[in-house]
Amino acid sequence: MNWSISFEPLLSWPLLALVLVPLALLALVGLWFRQRGSVLRLVALLALAAALFNPVFLNEEREPLKSVVALVVDRSQSQDIGDRTRQTDEAVAGLQQRLGRFKQFDVRVVEAGKSDAAEERTETRLFGALEGAFRDVPPSRIGGAIMVTDGEVHDTPSGTPEFNAPLHALITGNDHEKDRRIRFENAPRFGIVGKPLDMSYRVISTENETGPVDVRVSVNGEQVSVEHATVGQAMPLQVTIPGAGRNIIELAIDREPGELTDTNNRAIALVDGIRENLRVLLVSGEPHAGERTWRNLLKSDASVDLVHFTILRPPEKQDGTPINELSLIAFPTRELFVEKIKDFDLIIFDRYQHRDVLPILYYDYISEYVEKGGALLIAAGPEYAGEASIARTPLMSALPAMPTGEVVDKAFYPRLTELGQRHPVTRGLDGSATEPPHWSRWFRTIGVQNPQGEVVMKGADNRPLLLLDRKGEGRVGMLLSDQGWLWARGFEGGGPHVQLYRRIAHWLMKEPELEEERLTAEGRGMVLEIRRQTMADDPGPAQIITRSGKTLAVKLDKSEPGVFLGSIQTSEIGLFQVANGDLTALAHVGPVNAPEFADVVSTQERLKAPAEATGGSVRRLASAAGSDVSLPSIVPVRSAGEASGSDWIGLRTTDDSVLKAVSRVPLFGGFLGLGLLLLAMGSMWYREGR
Repeated sequence: MNWSISFEPLLSWPLLALVLVPLALLALVGLWFRQRGSVLRLVALLALAAALFNPVFLNEEREPLKSVVALVVDRSQSQDIGDRTRQTDEAVAGLQQRLGRFKQFDVRVVEAGKSDAAEERTETRLFGALEGAFRDVPPSRIGGAIMVTDGEVHDTPSGTPEFNAPLHALITGNDHEKDRRIRFENAPRFGIVGKPLDMSYRVISTENETGPVDVRVSVNGEQVSVEHATVGQAMPLQVTIPGAGRNIIELAIDREPGELTDTNNRAIALVDGIRENLRVLLVSGEPHAGERTWRNLLKSDASVDLVHFTILRPPEKQDGTPINELSLIAFPTRELFVEKIKDFDLIIFDRYQHRDVLPILYYDYISEYVEKGGALLIAAGPEYAGEASIARTPLMSALPAMPTGEVVDKAFYPRLTELGQRHPVTRGLDGSATEPPHWSRWFRTIGVQNPQGEVVMKGADNRPLLLLDRKGEGRVGMLLSDQGWLWARGFEGGGPHVQLYRRIAHWLMKEPELEEERLTAEGRGMVLEIRRQTMADDPGPAQIITRSGKTLAVKLDKSEPGVFLGSIQTSEIGLFQVANGDLTALAHVGPVNAPEFADVVSTQERLKAPAEATGGSVRRLASAAGSDVSLPSIVPVRSAGEASGSDWIGLRTTDDSVLKAVSRVPLFGGFLGLGLLLLAMGSMWYREGR
């Protein structure tokens, strides 16, 4: 019961003052001059004032509120090391049992540190979870917090936590833990393909040991070297970037006896390989309407260095015009096709015909160049069907189709073949999804026979229009029309000439993204995404080997012609191996070199400052590996009292309560008040009358 007195005046305060103040002055004057009956007049005045003020006794029925206590449980992956999971479970169960004995505590259990599939970073953020637990609690009701963790917390505040209550940390693990880890000190994000990339790394030990250690260096899953490092020192490293796109550089050291885990015995660096400018040789047989289409496209590509020659006058034309007046530079045939042919990534013959500009032997050199990994593109015109066709030279061994001698002058819409709808060079070309395609017509097709390789586009009368073929280690493309410039000039709305020509050129130069058979995998947060490019109808499921060695099968679903996708969610962090058919790929799932595993040794230091700032404490649950968990006693304390001792921890109780009901007892009301008032007034009248 909570008794208090309250006043509920019958008149407003100004009116009370207007009535009572003059009467009080008169009563005081009577007392001063010791007039007869002045005391009784004062008593009557007080009785009247009490009646007008109407005092009331209040009895409040209140229900005390509970103090809110947060039990924050660290469920991060570092808690899976050794006995930490067992210690955590035993500690949580024991704390819940002990806290349940105190009715004045409202316990909120919060588990934090679990990896989310969408998270790009994995950190132990216990203070964020603690803030969420107290978000709807007023500061006066916060009783304190208990954290069960290994101490590796990554959002520790620099100052005092925002809540004014004791924070206690119970640390899993044990004293004298041993671990050794490796990390990159300097790892550039980009590197030039085929060139060495300078990096640096460091091997760190908890025991501050020194000495040599072997470091295995792997690039995209293949070991390339074994480096000899010194523990504790920054070591230089040079790695040659093998290909364009994402490359995974991995450093690994052996596990030492007594180490906590070998998870941090590996370090990962993701390096995007950038190819140096590609060198392209473009030889135009003669000036023509579409000559500048290829030239302008290749010149606009920042990744291409273009060397372009146009044959302005063939050798058989003898009109007496001096060479120095006709051409800017003589055609350096020997330098281009003998001495430096290996320096070019692609050779393009644009409406070129054999006119003795190139010695016949040089065509052999070009065929050999293709067989050994070079790229050749024939942009054919009517010359390819004529007597001077390059198909009648030793270059014929490198060509995907022989001419029939027929030139078909007929309007047609270039269309994708069934194969072309799946091929990455022509798949999804802008405007190809409609019938007829949403682009302009062409008017000439060069007839060929016995085409080899892949026919990805067709022309008039379903004749081959675009051929892509492999010869030895190299690649050859053949575009059997010289009408592509109509798209570039916007005829009938134009067409995707930039998209098509660029894809053809980069496929020939072995751009990884344009490979017909390609398997790629990428980690997005804690989800492994798989992408399979194939010309097959169904590639079958992908086989996955996780970081821990588990084998999984993931179904690949068709997303568009020639592309199949699959994904799987995982809780493991590290390198995953993906296989489908003869293709393999590597992907790193989770954050690269996650802070969660940067340092896995349990520690009391990180939480010591915030705990002591709030009057709390930090202590270990077990002193040695495998030993029993020792929980401190829990003691409710007042807000001003001590909150920790050698074997106990304190949680504060609150004085807050909820008002349930109020009882009123008027002191000067009813017959009692009226009787007292009449008695006082009658006594005054009686005394005045004598």
